[in-house]
Amino acid sequence: LLLLCHAEEAAVIVSGLRSTDVFVGESATFTCELSQPGVRNVQWWLDGTPLHNNLVTEISEQDGRIHTLTLNDVACHDSGTVTFRAGSLISSAKLLVKGISLPA
Repeated sequence: LLLLCHAEEAAVIVSGLRSTDVFVGESATFTCELSQPGVRNVQWWLDGTPLHNNLVTEISEQDGRIHTLTLNDVACHDSGTVTFRAGSLISSAKLLVKGISLPA
């Protein structure tokens, strides 16, 4: 009897989140690419608060490897740390929402 063992390689983050500056009312997009699909327990956070898919927060996944978060119509209070978690993998970046200064 011959048993073939297939050791699953642990996924790694190929491309992590990048800090982003946007103006009030714009959209901010964060992308994290994993080395392989099928990583469980994927979650996005903003300053420690879990994010969920809705009209303002768009969470998507492509090929099971590329995870994208888009925050629409951001406000100044949305500034903070965006964190992506997939299993034991973590990537974080800063979101800075700038107010629009009106000409004097």
